[in-house]
Amino acid sequence: MTVKSGWIGCAALCGWLLAGQALADCTPAPTAHEMDFSLCKDWPAYPGLTLTAAANFSPDPVYGESGTVGLYDLRLALVASADSQPLASFYQPSAFSVDAIALDELKFDTARYKLSPQLQAFGVRVRFKGSSRVNPVDETWLSLYVKDGNALRPVMNRLVVYEYGGEWDGNCAGERYETTRTVALAKTSSHGFADLMIKTIRSSTVGEGEGEACVSNTVTQKPVLTTLRYDGKNYVMPEDFKGF
Repeated sequence: MTVKSGWIGCAALCGWLLAGQALADCTPAPTAHEMDFSLCKDWPAYPGLTLTAAANFSPDPVYGESGTVGLYDLRLALVASADSQPLASFYQPSAFSVDAIALDELKFDTARYKLSPQLQAFGVRVRFKGSSRVNPVDETWLSLYVKDGNALRPVMNRLVVYEYGGEWDGNCAGERYETTRTVALAKTSSHGFADLMIKTIRSSTVGEGEGEACVSNTVTQKPVLTTLRYDGKNYVMPEDFKGF
């Protein structure tokens, strides 16, 4: 098929489809640093095509090579499964900064993000976790990418789909909060891309007392629906929806 975004021609896609059927699951590229991430995933929407990602860690020189404070570069690629021929790529230097909050997980999200009749996006989820039990931090971002010529272009950047945090004594007393967001395609569209319907659910927990005298109360708010619209380059989202 041929579309304005420079997506994949039918002849090539059919060839990759036939080749991909005979291939085993993809194998991630090796990593050079113990804190690096490398992954790959065959794209269910386009058999014969594989998504690859690498997050490479550079330690902060002040803390030395053995430190866990530093920066991650992010590389994404779309390749032909049969021969790893590159079709499109994305590179972002210093994409993530880590210190007491570590990059815990990097994974692809290949849900059906069909933004137009001819174009489907894929997601990248990034999870960060803190090491403190009494001041917990757990946050996951979702970014969406589309193929645009020989580039993978972000169209939604760092939507916080999960957030957990607070301050408590580790047993009972204190406060904690949790936010979850889900993404669905709306029936409306803006600038040729489907609008995104974001459902946000927030809850808060307050604990008082110690041991058997602990009293904990959780309040869950009503879901809130927010529509994100594409402005021709990106989906515009409220500031408090964005990852740090």
